[in-house]
Amino acid sequence: MTDPNPFSSAPGTVPKPAPPQAESSTAVLSPPPETEAAEPPSHLQVWMHRISVFLFVLISAVAGVLLIILPWTPEWTDNYLLLSFPALRSVVSNGFFRGICSGLGLLDIWIGFWEALHYHEQQ
Repeated sequence: MTDPNPFSSAPGTVPKPAPPQAESSTAVLSPPPETEAAEPPSHLQVWMHRISVFLFVLISAVAGVLLIILPWTPEWTDNYLLLSFPALRSVVSNGFFRGICSGLGLLDIWIGFWEALHYHEQQ
């Protein structure tokens, strides 16, 4: 019986080298194939991007201002939704919770204006 394994335990036998495998056309680290240069965005796309950034900054600023001011007004705790939940009302009226909401408002304003300051046109 012949051993199909090329690494035989018999002394004096040399294993046959494996046949070379065909190289594939794409390697793992090969650069991507040359493609056509991407065409620049149209005027409509540029203006839509500008409007979307403007709306993001505007909504972030308004929501931030509301989150800074609203927790410290009487409307924050004296509203219809909290009258039926006294335990939730006590949590919402806590100064720590109000401070967290105001901090989130500051963070929201900061994110909006950071986006406005770092806006750039796509070339």
